[in-house]
Amino acid sequence: MEHIYIDAVNGWIWKKRQADLSWVTIKNILRTMQRVLSCCSNDKKPRFSQEGLAIPERDKLQMKIESRGAVSFSWSQAKEIASEVYKLDVDDALKERYATLFILASASGLRCAELFALRINDLDFKAGTIRVDESADQRTYIIGPCKNVAAYRTVLLADTEGREALLMLKRFLKGPQTQTSFVFRSKRGTALRETSVLHTFLHPVLRTLGFPQAGMPAFRRGCNRRWELSGMNPAVLRQQMGHSSAVMTARYTAEIPLDKVQEAFSKMELENMEVIGKRPRCTGSRLVVYNQQTRGMSGRRTMAV
Repeated sequence: MEHIYIDAVNGWIWKKRQADLSWVTIKNILRTMQRVLSCCSNDKKPRFSQEGLAIPERDKLQMKIESRGAVSFSWSQAKEIASEVYKLDVDDALKERYATLFILASASGLRCAELFALRINDLDFKAGTIRVDESADQRTYIIGPCKNVAAYRTVLLADTEGREALLMLKRFLKGPQTQTSFVFRSKRGTALRETSVLHTFLHPVLRTLGFPQAGMPAFRRGCNRRWELSGMNPAVLRQQMGHSSAVMTARYTAEIPLDKVQEAFSKMELENMEVIGKRPRCTGSRLVVYNQQTRGMSGRRTMAV
């Protein structure tokens, strides 16, 4: 372990790059290595930081460009995914659980770990809110603190999508419920595991629909984009998403598809037409009309209306 330091790591990653291993794969390997080394060290701290990786600026730019194309599920796609879940050859209770999970993920923008840690007493159907104050660690499966300070929040679901998701969630939770129980729980009453959700439900449905393979963050990215394009105040959006900076919010919006860009232009044109149509009419007044040329003569003409 004493030989594992940043210079040695940089030497190792260049060998892997020469073997055509992508930077994303390399960083994932190093992230796992950091966790292992942290567990083995006395101070529980990693021996190197990924900030010290010798990644060329051109490669950094390319990674940022690629990250803009990350898969993002829109609300309509989320509803298609939920509908396809009901066609799976599994128990009806499982169908309802996972269809509701995907719809709520799309409507609320909650992180996967936050969804799995939700408890009954975190829901307020009357106020239309969800309280986030816990997170499920997907490595240890232990319920613990949230990712950061900004992650502790109350998410308001006041739009059409949010209200629809809350109605579906209320139907799913029909009957008596223990207030401290998980909203989405296994047969043993424990929090769900992301790997099981992906391999057993989400990925098979995505293949059937012909959608690109992605994880739960795709629903979160779609929600972030939907709220931002709706014109939500940036500070409110950042709080709803639990982001610690505007940079992170912009990263989740990523590259906006052309159909959404066209919708934005159509909306602008419609709003302009409505503004023109609502201009106040002048009655009982006199308008000064400037004629550039009237029968060969330039001048001003006053007309009563």
